[in-house]
Amino acid sequence: MSIIRDRKLAPLGQQKINWVKNYMPVLNYLKNELLGEKPLSGKKITMSIHLEAKTAYLALILRDLGAEVAVTGSNPLSTQDEIAAALVEEGLEVFAWHGATPSEYEEHLIKALEIKPDIIIDDGGDLVHILHHVRPDLALNVIGGAEETTTGVHRLRILEKKNALKFPMIAVNDALTKHMFDNRYGTGESSLTALMATTNLLIAGKNLVVAGYGWCGKGVAQKARGLGARVIVTEVNPIRALEAYMDGFEVTDSLTAAKIGDIFITVTGCKDVFRGRHFEVMKNGAILANAGHFNVEINLDELKAMAVEIREVRPKVTGYILPDGRQLNVIAEGRLVNLAAGQGHPAEIIDLSFSLQLLAVLYLLEKHDELLPKVYNLPNELDEKVALYKLKSLNIEIDKLTDDQKEYLFG
Repeated sequence: MSIIRDRKLAPLGQQKINWVKNYMPVLNYLKNELLGEKPLSGKKITMSIHLEAKTAYLALILRDLGAEVAVTGSNPLSTQDEIAAALVEEGLEVFAWHGATPSEYEEHLIKALEIKPDIIIDDGGDLVHILHHVRPDLALNVIGGAEETTTGVHRLRILEKKNALKFPMIAVNDALTKHMFDNRYGTGESSLTALMATTNLLIAGKNLVVAGYGWCGKGVAQKARGLGARVIVTEVNPIRALEAYMDGFEVTDSLTAAKIGDIFITVTGCKDVFRGRHFEVMKNGAILANAGHFNVEINLDELKAMAVEIREVRPKVTGYILPDGRQLNVIAEGRLVNLAAGQGHPAEIIDLSFSLQLLAVLYLLEKHDELLPKVYNLPNELDEKVALYKLKSLNIEIDKLTDDQKEYLFG
């Protein structure tokens, strides 16, 4: 029995799903290739990915290819209730609603896993956490899974290092077609789109601080510069800091940046990036947003302790008034800004990432007997297949190596 807010929201959810599927040509190519085979027949799949329209379309394709699919969210504020309702109307089991409490969120994860899946699709590592630390009994049938995001892969590698991982996991996030496009172009565009829509403020001319210069940070910095911001990058990695400098951005430490920033966007995957000592020197009206997976990058406990008043100053914007009268504004409770305060990555970007997810599921079905309980990269040929299908959808032709060239390059 599904757990959602309101089935009557389904028509709006279906409208959103119908819109995005027209802009996901690679998934559509793969679906049409596989539909006659029904390669997922008899298999159970549990998905924990930000529950919005693109995720729903992937779930429906997995269902159309034969799988029994249970769906839950991967962040309490990114679930869209109308999408959950639309999937229930389509016959899928859904356990998610917007604004779930921590206990409700965990309950939803467990309910989605109670189908005892063969394969999991995770985003951030919460399904893996439940299966390893809360309900290991639900992992008995799992032959493997696929992880969508940097934070989740990091958590997987910690388990692998401890020899504690129970089944093989494909690090979909580490595929070139994923992190080069989703993390860079997707995060860059969707984070700033959400920020602008939520605040109705100008980016141009402002000091915009990007904390972290991985692929996501590169995307945010690049898009912010394109909108006319003066971009300042903070880093702990000297090589990435040097790269940001060579890319033309100002680079400094976080405390110096805190004094001059108008907008702060964290993209590190680490906790306490901005905390009390930073809040003490930030400008009145400074805006703080997080584009990392978990809401730990901005230390809200320390900000709350400093504030004399906390109030909603605009939908999805919380104002923290400090003793000296300064107001610091936090977007979407410090959660993933592009989804908690926006619509997520553009459909054309998620098309690539979710095509990789589908291929990862098929790869696990084919190869699971050969795979140890470790973290694996998706084979390069599958990565390239997605890129080639995307080029095909754009009517772009590229060259192919001749046999002589292959011999010259590879022997």
